[in-house]
Amino acid sequence: MINRRNMIQGMAAGVGAAFCTSLSSKNIRAASVIKKSPKRVIFFLQNQGFDPATCVPQGLKSSESLADVALPEPIKALETYKDKINIITGLHGRHTSPSHSAFFGALGGYRGGIGIPPGGATIDHVISKLLPETILPHLRIGMDALENMKSRPTLATLSAAGPGKPLFMHSNPNDLYQMLFGGIASGDVRKRFEAKSKVFNQIEQLAGQAGSSLPNGDRARYASYVDGFKNINRLRERLAGIADHLRKFAPEYDSKFVKPEFETDWHDSLLDISIAALKAGLTNVLTIGSGRGEIFGSWKGLGVAPAGHNLGHMKQPNNPIWIKIRQYNCQMLVKLMQALESMPEGNGSMMDNTLIVYTSNNADKQHTNGANWPFILLGDCGGRIQTGRYTHLEDKRPINDLYTTLLHAIDAPRDRFNMENSGARMYNSKAGPIEELMA
Repeated sequence: MINRRNMIQGMAAGVGAAFCTSLSSKNIRAASVIKKSPKRVIFFLQNQGFDPATCVPQGLKSSESLADVALPEPIKALETYKDKINIITGLHGRHTSPSHSAFFGALGGYRGGIGIPPGGATIDHVISKLLPETILPHLRIGMDALENMKSRPTLATLSAAGPGKPLFMHSNPNDLYQMLFGGIASGDVRKRFEAKSKVFNQIEQLAGQAGSSLPNGDRARYASYVDGFKNINRLRERLAGIADHLRKFAPEYDSKFVKPEFETDWHDSLLDISIAALKAGLTNVLTIGSGRGEIFGSWKGLGVAPAGHNLGHMKQPNNPIWIKIRQYNCQMLVKLMQALESMPEGNGSMMDNTLIVYTSNNADKQHTNGANWPFILLGDCGGRIQTGRYTHLEDKRPINDLYTTLLHAIDAPRDRFNMENSGARMYNSKAGPIEELMA
């Protein structure tokens, strides 16, 4: 039986997540849409830092091929993909004030922090506007402790559409499954989808009428809520139009969704939905926030008892707890790559046209100053990025320069990303891409 109170609560969360979802060309788009590969980019951010000692092969101190070295235990799941990755150290994010987390600054390359609104669009959102438009150009998911994902099914900490415009990520796989695949589901999922659809349509109509009687200041604020419901309704209509196509990719709706034993059940379910959305062509940019950009997070499903902030105070190298968490991340990365490799596209596979960017939202560790911010790139971005290498950048260029490099790799070149000339001089930013990374 459908509980109306729970439905309304979920509806409110869904509207919040939809406020900044791009569904039409009315949204801010680039002057020219990229028609070449890659067709999709995935960002995966783990909280609590990414210690370079957990990803740099033993004995490597300068840029070198990975062919004759073994990957460290925390990332050993990537060993079979060693020729398709580039491990990067030597970038910095001192200007983002990361400490516990840089929040929006991690993908924005500007000052972040608790309670600080986004200072501009983040690289994931910018890329979603440059790549060919899809039904849901930018999908964002957040993994956390089970109780947090239930109490706050949507949260905005990592992605932004512009200054003061945060973008929400989805953390309840039931809500996300219903939003994307509810129209082709059966049983209670279908009933909830239909009930919500009726409510959303009614609220959009009533809200539009009621807003006309409000003062001008309140009317503009009220209009954003009306637009949120409009976006949801249009998304549902567009998904209904490709129902037969969606049935080929919808993940199995099993007990992990409705009766999760551990938070990792929901983590895995969110990943399955994301993979389905990518394979179905619903989205071209995916952002995954493990820990949701904050200092929380839990991995009891891996046998890890400590959670949240305490994990950040543990040294990561040779730590069995962090080895488990990092290996779990890498298994997710491998699952993403294998799923995209299984899908033919052009003369190759979807993975040939995909770039995965793995890092942390607060550089190398908890309480960091951001002086060394490791990344792993997976995939060559359609032949644009060097792979099979460890790249150490001695000149300590800012993370903004990596994001500039990504824009060059998708054929949307610009001199800099979110950094003015004065900041460039202060933080050692150079115009253009990082040449050591370009193929």
